[in-house]
Amino acid sequence: MTAAVGGIDLTGLTVGPAQTWGALRLVPLLRPAPVTDLRLHARLHAPDDMSIVSTGPRTAYLSYVPHAFVATWSTDATPAAAYGTQFHAPGDAGAPDGIRLTFRRRLARREDRQRLRFLPLHLALEGYLMLQFGGPPVAWQEWTRAAVTRGLSPRVEASYTGAAVAGLDDALRVFEIHPDQCGMVLYVADALAAAIVVPHPDDYRALHPTLLQDFYGDLLFHYAYLYPAVPDFAPRLDDTGISSVADLRAQMAQADAEWRAQHAVMADGLLSAERMTVTPVRRMGRFTLSRFLPAFDPDVENHIGETITDAAGRTAYLKTFRLSAAQTRRGHLLSQLAATDWNLDATAAALRTDRDGLTGRLDRAGFGHLLRPDIIDAFRRRH
Repeated sequence: MTAAVGGIDLTGLTVGPAQTWGALRLVPLLRPAPVTDLRLHARLHAPDDMSIVSTGPRTAYLSYVPHAFVATWSTDATPAAAYGTQFHAPGDAGAPDGIRLTFRRRLARREDRQRLRFLPLHLALEGYLMLQFGGPPVAWQEWTRAAVTRGLSPRVEASYTGAAVAGLDDALRVFEIHPDQCGMVLYVADALAAAIVVPHPDDYRALHPTLLQDFYGDLLFHYAYLYPAVPDFAPRLDDTGISSVADLRAQMAQADAEWRAQHAVMADGLLSAERMTVTPVRRMGRFTLSRFLPAFDPDVENHIGETITDAAGRTAYLKTFRLSAAQTRRGHLLSQLAATDWNLDATAAALRTDRDGLTGRLDRAGFGHLLRPDIIDAFRRRH
């Protein structure tokens, strides 16, 4: 059942001191009381394969899938171990071998009563790709027969792996991992690019290297090249007002509070989003795996993502992907078309333009092929 919520609830997580590397700023998220009855681990896939995931009787999802996450939980709130945990000799640094799988069933699949395998972030991206995927619900004369019968198939979106982002590999390699760290917020040129939260610090240490295999939006890729460095927010203490350990402790607490307030402002686009559409995908004992879509407002940040929340709505797992301006415009156009049953004149009025202006928007967004060729050709001749 889909619901509309405002922002992401990170109750139980605190912000640690940020670390910078070039244009990248990584802010650790600390969980003093970890979630012990839900654990995550990565299941490796063949490194260079493309995966075809069946998402329905007549639909499939094709993407690069370097790994899956396996969630294990207990039903009686007792601590759960990460499934697949292995003991290694102190000198054995080898990673477990992956299983070569090319065809996969579903983006989220229950493997037994207390274990679920899902593809991180792909679940969220599928929700974006499936936005109004069926096409026009009414056979208006302006749409092609293919648009009415096949909808938007195929939908294609591009992203970058972390390995392609300048400096991210070095940042993840040298940055300190805190003892209670259960997540991270990634900024590039101080623009919020992605956030990750996991249930337990041991899970984060195990999954930290997979951040380089995740995919990110073009904002992270381009900003990492365009901006050489971001300032380091080092706290400044007033030594003239320090005459005891208590004074020093008070000033450190004030500096910490100021940094937390600044981080809340920097992450406001995700934490305080006015409206997000959340769709539950799987129940997992007292937890629920869901994905969310933004309001597709072109004037603000727009993030898609997926969460695992407990019965009280607290976030145990989170991964986000920041949409580019072009992806946001496509989502906004599709949302407006859906609100008017794909009637061109009504949609143009809702967007405060005319039919010609809407035709141009559809063409620039990559949806021009859905309109009859004579309409597109006439528009291009006029412009």
